[in-house]
Amino acid sequence: MPDLEVIIGLEVHAQMNTKTKMFCNCDNDAFNKQPNTTVCPVCMGHPGTLPVANEQAVEKAIAASVALGCTISEHNHFDRKHYFYPDLPSGFQISQYDFPLAQHGQVEYDLPTGSDGKTSTSKVCRIHRLHMENDAGKLTHEGNKTLCDYNRAGTPLMEIVTEPDLRNSDEAVAFAEELRRIVVAVNSSEADMFKGMMRFDASISLREKGTEKLNPRSEIKNLNSFKALKNALQYEEKRLRKLWEETNGPMTGDITVGWQDDEGKTRLLRSKETADDYRYFPEPDIPPLHVPAEKVEAVRASLPPLPRALKQKYVDLKLTAAEANMLVDLPKLSALYDAVHAKTGDAKKASGLILTQLMGFLNAHHKTLDDLPGEADILELVDNMENGIISGSAGKQVLEEMLLTGKTAPEIIKEKGLMQVSDDGAIEELVKRAMEANADSVAAYRGGKQAALGAIVGWIMKESKGSANPKKVNEVLVKMLG
Repeated sequence: MPDLEVIIGLEVHAQMNTKTKMFCNCDNDAFNKQPNTTVCPVCMGHPGTLPVANEQAVEKAIAASVALGCTISEHNHFDRKHYFYPDLPSGFQISQYDFPLAQHGQVEYDLPTGSDGKTSTSKVCRIHRLHMENDAGKLTHEGNKTLCDYNRAGTPLMEIVTEPDLRNSDEAVAFAEELRRIVVAVNSSEADMFKGMMRFDASISLREKGTEKLNPRSEIKNLNSFKALKNALQYEEKRLRKLWEETNGPMTGDITVGWQDDEGKTRLLRSKETADDYRYFPEPDIPPLHVPAEKVEAVRASLPPLPRALKQKYVDLKLTAAEANMLVDLPKLSALYDAVHAKTGDAKKASGLILTQLMGFLNAHHKTLDDLPGEADILELVDNMENGIISGSAGKQVLEEMLLTGKTAPEIIKEKGLMQVSDDGAIEELVKRAMEANADSVAAYRGGKQAALGAIVGWIMKESKGSANPKKVNEVLVKMLG
């Protein structure tokens, strides 16, 4: 048995988050809608209808292309890709073939190499092309019947095709995760895989190490999670290795397989189609697209920081790699973190409030990012804590209530009587009582034992039920003890 090398390439389909579909004015949000309610004659392929390209979709595809380092083609056009299946009402897909929007980019990604999850190796996967197309409908199979929902038909897609640069399932997943971060960061796609907004077709083959020839491949269709991508590639690699051993060589032709998630294995669907099978020809109803260089540069100038640069910014603030990745992956969370950090100037304090406390409450109460308090409300809470109106422990309680009730910090502080006591007279009275009740600690402190101060402060905080301002307490206590 020769020493075999795994060759993997991906085709990634990402739905663009436009308001309307790719070639008509139908609502582009099909999730949880009643079947066949967001359709029209255009996306249903009725005779005599004319498609019109969605300008916003083109701009989002350009943004993703620029972020991936691709070269944008000034002149490109749409083509008809023919195949006949119930999920494609018109009998053809409007896609791009020989003149795609963009080509020749790359994605740099980190591959974890240590069991601690802290060490990683930087890798690069080249992007072969990025083109635009419209999505097909959704089929639901029930016994010997198939139900067709065409709400998704016509949704604008980016298809991002890699070069065969990936060598194992871990690399494929790490690359796919970084790609998702990029398209989300530039607002080209929400890439929510639970909603089917990002899907993978993974091609895998084997060859003898040291050779350059690409052998026939197995294409695994429609993988809709990173877990499915990893498991499917691992299974298919084992199957292809066994087949090589049995036949003393690679497969004789390309095949297409489907991943059976519940069974943990692939199933042969058909032999792999070629471009000739699809009978491509230029789409006659849509004029060629012209993308001038100044348009590309305008898009480039408008892009936010990309994920790797953003991650480095957070690492430079002494956040852990896991914390940095969390902020990069969750833009809503990073916006809150950045706002708190800008206000306090303290990266650790911002991390404690947003990444530890807020995320902890979010998980404990099974809330989503849509339930997060607004930036202004969070900053109002920080104001109350920074100005000594409430204590840190009270702030934690207020934050949880804000998440659960939607009320503002001042409302909760007033309702629950959490306002901190900072009045000099009230604090002095508490200190006098504390000194009388803790005579031994007072004597010890005056005898040089600094730690004794903690016992007196603790008594005051307990007596005041946490309402006394700790900073003020320490100032007054040291003064009166002196």
